[in-house]
Amino acid sequence: MGELIETDIACPYCGEIISVSVELLDEPQEYIEDCQVCCQPIVFHVQDAIDGSERVSVHSENETF
Repeated sequence: MGELIETDIACPYCGEIISVSVELLDEPQEYIEDCQVCCQPIVFHVQDAIDGSERVSVHSENETF
């Protein structure tokens, strides 16, 4: 089991700032979690940043990268 961190994100649907717990693993990960306010599905991307810290980014299901 990886380390758990708590971070604040802005929901891509309603814009509310919510606090979420993210498990840090040794590899990049992507998963979906519903917004605690509007219940829309948020896509999370968790990966290592260049400086060694963890980078958490979110987007709606309809956005493509």
